[in-house]
Amino acid sequence: MVPHLITALNGPINELEQRILESMPAIERWFRLEWMEHTPPFYCSVDIRNAGFKLAPVDTNLFPGGWNNLTPEMLPLAVQSAMAAIEKICPEAKNLLVIPENHTRNTFYLSNLAQLKRIFHMAGLNVRIGSISPDIKEPTTIELPAGGGEITLEPVVRSKRRLGLKDFDPCTILLNNDLSAGAPGILEDLHEQYLLPPLHAGWSVRRKSRHFQSYEEVSKRFGKLLGIDPWLINPMFNKCGEVNFAEGAGMDCLQTNVDALLTRIRKKYKEYGINEKPFVIVKADNGTYGMGIMTVRDARDLEQLNRKTRNKMSVIKDGQEVHEVIIQEGVLTGERMHEAVAEPVVYLMDRYVVGGFYRVHAERGVDENLNAPGAHFVPLAFAESTRLPQPGEKPGASAPNRFYMYGVIGRLAMLAASYELEATDPDAETYD
Repeated sequence: MVPHLITALNGPINELEQRILESMPAIERWFRLEWMEHTPPFYCSVDIRNAGFKLAPVDTNLFPGGWNNLTPEMLPLAVQSAMAAIEKICPEAKNLLVIPENHTRNTFYLSNLAQLKRIFHMAGLNVRIGSISPDIKEPTTIELPAGGGEITLEPVVRSKRRLGLKDFDPCTILLNNDLSAGAPGILEDLHEQYLLPPLHAGWSVRRKSRHFQSYEEVSKRFGKLLGIDPWLINPMFNKCGEVNFAEGAGMDCLQTNVDALLTRIRKKYKEYGINEKPFVIVKADNGTYGMGIMTVRDARDLEQLNRKTRNKMSVIKDGQEVHEVIIQEGVLTGERMHEAVAEPVVYLMDRYVVGGFYRVHAERGVDENLNAPGAHFVPLAFAESTRLPQPGEKPGASAPNRFYMYGVIGRLAMLAASYELEATDPDAETYD
């Protein structure tokens, strides 16, 4: 189930695929050594774009929803990874409390919670869902679509040092809430329980530009290992810290940075003989849900931003105003599913790839953000293939090989996230 790559320029990616397959033992050893030094985020999902001449992550989510979009074949892998992750953190764990997002009526999101609950239940934990939403004042059961059963949300109870439910005391708390509106006090100062991921992984602290700075470092070292130009797997970026779209302030900073980045991309395209029009993606430096994102093909276009675009760019999830943006090299997607533009999303838990899906959007172009209303999801047949590439197959022809390559890029982004979390850890020990 490999979507067709329509781009005529899939030469370099085929070479990259070949290089990755030939170097598989070295790559796996390299990851093994990295994970001896660094702790992977508990779980994450990575959006990847394959342009045919370039393959790169464009977003890394440390609080992945969408577990319900994965193929059922991935369940054993996810359960095993969950066991490994829990074993490392708290081998005697018995009770797990999942803290969801506050928009409790989105049934697709609730189906994702039900799948997470299933995974951790099979990994040997008692799992309950505890909401920090002020709307949930008593246990609330909601029916899930398409015969997916039901899910019960319960109000959390906070004591001096612990968080739990009325009759449920968890040793581990799993956040499936990206804290866009900031870390609520109820989650702070939990000294006796494990909070995964930690509070500083939330968007009140996290910045995409810091993540891609870490990714740049990772891609340089990985590029050296493979003997490739790191640009083939790394989206270049700039950032701009003082923008106000609503008032049209700070636009000169934005224009200058967009122009500089487009110039750098043109230079790379020329070097590789790529006849595509470069573009950049301007997006909020923190935040998620595909909000606050626009495609810019020419810096002059920023002079005439209409009110609708300015309004769209000025606020993101939970009404947070946008003042910092990352300007990221746009990576075309050459993947197609039933004629619609598609991009792979890879899911990881502990240090393992557990599955993924294609995000498909019939109304969007190859240079646009696909994480938008109207997208649908097609599970990848990832279960048996990410770990078992098939050497000897012609590059570009084999699903397991393409998916192994996606898994490698996903793990590089996960490694970058672990660097990033170490750098922002407020409790990190400092050694002089």
